[in-house]
Amino acid sequence: MPATILSMDEIINAICLHMAERKAVRVADVQVELSWEEDTGYTAEVWIQGRSQYLVESNMIEAVLRYVHSEYGIRAYREDVRLELDEEITAIVNT
Repeated sequence: MPATILSMDEIINAICLHMAERKAVRVADVQVELSWEEDTGYTAEVWIQGRSQYLVESNMIEAVLRYVHSEYGIRAYREDVRLELDEEITAIVNT
């Protein structure tokens, strides 16, 4: 079973695209910062038009799923995706 690995930049792009579509703004108007904390796990802070919002891991995975479908033509499911932290945060999509 091959895996597709998304870099931290691709995860950020996925979240930017996802949030721009959901909030009806331009992708360039979305800023994202990823983080991992022991007590909260993976999160993304998103800034749109001066407002900040936090996404939890499940929201991040939803954005990754949409991204791999639109960019790679991969139809994956939530259980096929896991986020990992090494030097940076990556997403592993098992297909």
